[in-house]
Parts: sequence; structure tokens; C-alpha cells
Amino acid sequence: MNKLNLLWSNLRSSLWFLPSLIVAASVVLAVALIEADSIWRGRWMAQWPRLFGAGAAGARGMLSTIAGSMMSVVGVTFSMTLVALSMASSQYTSRILRNFMGSRVTQAVLGVFAGIFTYCLIVLRTIRGGDEGAFVPSLAVFFGFVLAVGGVGVLIFFIHHVASSIQASSIIASAAEETIHAIDLLFPQRLGNSLAEAGEGQSPPPLQDQKWHLVLAAESGYIQGVDNAALLRLARQRKTVVRMERGVGEFVVEDTPLVSLTLDAPPDSETMVELQAAFSLSRYRTVEQDAAFGIRQIVDVALKALSPGINDTTTAVTCVDYLAMILARLAPRHIPASHRHEDGALRVIAKGPSFQGLLSDAFDQIRECSKGNLGIMLRMLGSLETIASLTTDSSRRQALRDQVEWIAELGKRTLESPHDRICFERRLGQVRKALKTEPVLSIHEQPTKA
Repeated sequence: MNKLNLLWSNLRSSLWFLPSLIVAASVVLAVALIEADSIWRGRWMAQWPRLFGAGAAGARGMLSTIAGSMMSVVGVTFSMTLVALSMASSQYTSRILRNFMGSRVTQAVLGVFAGIFTYCLIVLRTIRGGDEGAFVPSLAVFFGFVLAVGGVGVLIFFIHHVASSIQASSIIASAAEETIHAIDLLFPQRLGNSLAEAGEGQSPPPLQDQKWHLVLAAESGYIQGVDNAALLRLARQRKTVVRMERGVGEFVVEDTPLVSLTLDAPPDSETMVELQAAFSLSRYRTVEQDAAFGIRQIVDVALKALSPGINDTTTAVTCVDYLAMILARLAPRHIPASHRHEDGALRVIAKGPSFQGLLSDAFDQIRECSKGNLGIMLRMLGSLETIASLTTDSSRRQALRDQVEWIAELGKRTLESPHDRICFERRLGQVRKALKTEPVLSIHEQPTKA
């Protein structure tokens, strides 16, 4: 099921899947209207002769013009898309290209133009005149005209969409929304109960005394997703412990360790194949099971903006704002424990994300690149204060305090202006005070439980 979900995600993010569906729908529509014309032949012309009264030559001419125009528009649309991709890649980061390709608007627009072209071709080949036996599908021809007018409106809308989508705020917001969607899907779930949550007053087995057998990766690539249910089921059936050697988002090399098993004898080939099948590998990372990659995309945009050649503080501030939104969404959520039990027995030792790790991914590199930049430092302090207000977990609040102190050290070391130092110290004091006070969450702010 995990591989099917990833396959469906790849299809939805491709530039050909949705356009192909629209083209297929246009074929069905053309055939249906032609059949309707053949059944009620002449009725449309008799009732509305000025609207449906085109002859064979006129119908051919109009549909030929529409079909040729649509192919020209498809070329323009592809050119605009490629230019937008090139600009976004060079100005921001190549990692956001997948977001452009996955845009439903771009896919739908390409499908509409290709669908109108296909529709006109199918209707054209059914028009007969003179000695051929006159047949003009008046309803289908009229609907081709309606589609052409609608296509003009779609082209104008697409030009507006491209102009909006290449703006920094739109790109960052799109990546943030995709990451939040992944967080909502991943972290409210309890993929396995930790021993403490299960209420078992037992200690984990002495794993250092166990004999571990390695299962090697069958191919190289980034781990896009892991079927945790399959790992848990296999561990239960084999009465063993499965330990992940690589987590989602990591790159694994062929014939290097992927997972380990505690068995008396090396695992058989069937077990190895099942374990390898639980991991989905590809040449690139995706956000669906890898929230850290969504954060990585936004961080890359911020680093590009803070580079000396660009020095775009506003874009970097926008990135910090959206990173704060992502981590604020994560702060009250339950992140599954690495040790996962079933019926009081340890079954899976997972390798997954932690709040502290995602917090470091979001702010560490941006902090290092913001030396002497008061605006970025103040915005990061404000973001950490906001995130802290949404969690009462002591370890998470300590991680936020550590981030604040690292920013404090950076500010004292790199801010040269006395005015900047005063502003920084004032804000720093406010954030430190807020982090010392435990927040009182309302019932609507309580962490989501599975």
C-alpha cells in the first residue's frame, strides 16, 4: 500500500497524467456529441438555424483554425512553464521545481489546450459534404466554438497564474503548505506504542546481547517512504526485532545495510525481499513521508536569499516566518517513539525525525548565515517564542532555549552598531522571559491525539 501511495503521488505531480485524463475526456465528449447529432439530425439547425446552421466548408474551416491555434497555444504554454521553472531554479533552488510540476493549474491548462485540439480533430473527420453524403454535426461544431472561447480565457488566467507563482512568497507558501499536510498525515498517527505508553512496567531487552543480521539494500537511492505496518507485521510473524539502519530522506547505497534483524540464523531470501520491499527508493526526495525535506526546501531559499550575491533579507524573513508556522504545527504533536512495541514486546526500532532534529534543520544554517543581520535574528527570536507558546514538553522547550542562546551568542559576536545591540538585547530579554514561563494551553490548543 505504501508503494501504491507513492506511485499515486508521483502520478499527481507529473506533467502528463492529468492532461492525459483531460484529453481522454475530450475524446469521449466529442464522440458523445457526434452521436447526439446523428440521432437528432437536423433538429438543432431547424430550431436555431443562425446558431447551428454552418455548412460543411464553414465547419471545417472553423475547426481547422481552432485546432491550429490550440497547438500554437500549447507551445506557448510549455515555453512559459519552462521559463518559469528556469527562473525559479536559478533564483531560489532547484528543489522547488517539483512543486511547479505538481501544480494542478499548470497541468489542467496543458490538458485543456491539448483536449480542445483533440476534440476538433475528432469532429473534423466526421464532417461530410457534397458527394460524400452531407453530414455536419452542428452541436459538436458549436461546442468546439465554445471550447475555443473558453480556451482564450484559460490562457489569460494561466498568464496571471505564472506571474503569481514565481513570486518568492508563493513559492515558499506552497512548500510550507505541502510540509504541513505531511505533518498532519504523519504525526497524529501512532504507528506503534512505546513501552511507557503501553503501560508496561518492563525494561527493553538487552539489545547489545542480541545477534544482529544485516539486510542489504537492493538498489541505491533516497528513501522516499517506509511501510511501517509491514515492518511491524514481519517482526511479529518472525518473532524478531527489526532495526532500521536508514531513515526516510536518507540516501542508501546498494549492498549497504538497510535494516537489521535479531535472529539465530541469517534471514532467508523471502524475508529479505519483504524487508527491502517495505522501503521505497528513488532518485529524489519527496515530502509525503519526509517533512524534513519540506523544511529543507524553505531553508535552501533562505540561504540563497542571504548569500552575498543576492542579499535579499525580505525573502529570508518570509522563509523564517513559514518555518515558524511549520514548527508551530509540529510543536504540540505526538511524534512516534523509535522503539515500537506490540503486546509488550519490542518489535521495531525505527529511525525517524524528532522535534529537536527538525528544529535544528530549520534554524541552524539560517542562523549561521545571518551574521550581523539584525532583522533575521529578531525574526528568529520571535519565531522561537511563538513555537514555545504551543508546547509544554520540557525537552522541546529546552531545545528552543538552546536555539535562543545560540542566537544570543551570535548577536553579541557579530552586531557592531550600538543601536542594533540595544534592540537585540531588549528582544532577547523578552524571549528569555517567555521561555521561562510555562504556557497554559486552552482546550483548543491541546496536542492532537490519535
